[in-house]
Amino acid sequence: MLIDSAPDAVNGGPAGFQHDAFVYADDDEFVRRAAPFLRDGLIAGEVVLAALPAARFSLLRRELGDLAEQIAFIDITVAGRNPARIISLWADVLSQYRGRPIRALGEPAYPGRNEAEYAEAKLHEALLNVAFERSGPFRLRCLYSATVLSPDLDPVETHPVTACEHPAAEAALRLFGSPLPAVPEKAERREFGLNELTAVRRWAADWARSHGLPADRVDDLALALHEICTNSVRFGGGRGTLSLWAQDRTLVLDVADSGRIKDVLVGRLRPPTDGLGGRGVWLANQLCDLVQLRSGSAGTQVRLHSGLD
Repeated sequence: MLIDSAPDAVNGGPAGFQHDAFVYADDDEFVRRAAPFLRDGLIAGEVVLAALPAARFSLLRRELGDLAEQIAFIDITVAGRNPARIISLWADVLSQYRGRPIRALGEPAYPGRNEAEYAEAKLHEALLNVAFERSGPFRLRCLYSATVLSPDLDPVETHPVTACEHPAAEAALRLFGSPLPAVPEKAERREFGLNELTAVRRWAADWARSHGLPADRVDDLALALHEICTNSVRFGGGRGTLSLWAQDRTLVLDVADSGRIKDVLVGRLRPPTDGLGGRGVWLANQLCDLVQLRSGSAGTQVRLHSGLD
């Protein structure tokens, strides 16, 4: 199944941002659909990339032969384990090859992710249409294994249908404004303000250490938490609530406050070196295995995940 995106420009050249998807049932269908897409880009002289699980690389190399040497392969399970890092990856590619047509395959919702990761992959797919709406020429085709599809993960919802209408951009606003699943009753909670920032950071670090998180990752998690809690104090009404719990070999730290974030791309694009703000969520995205951020009329939630494996 191919979900069509923006059509090519009227003059026959590449349009701006084109974002579509296809669903594959098995390895044979994956190769049959992916390889021609990449080959056509190489023949057209485009910059061609494939951000996929590394296990897929050998399938494409075998099919494309020597042409595969011209493709930049990116292991999405590393570079995009936290889906909030992927938009920055593509932005860096566009900057590096400014003005040249880019063609890429991506599989952010790869098999093996957990429920929270699939939710973030879905939000990421919708946010792509906001981040790159005016960029280009950039054609991105996203892959979905039939095994990962569900009513909550449907590529039709996050991929544009025509050049003039962007329902996926509307989906981004809706998803960004929807609350995360409720904090479990078993979670430990502590409220904080400016005077409690240091104590809250130490409390969370001791808690993570007691659950077996290695020392270097405790430091990363504590730094990410400090940045998010500081944002709550500065922009979220001066106070917030931190909740901690462990679930499925993952430590989860949830920070909630009464503030409202209007920038749906917050923390997803590299902040300018001379900027004075916007670094806290970006830093958290680099330090944690997964970061979930939602902001709407009920306030803002930032949920940090750090795996124990």
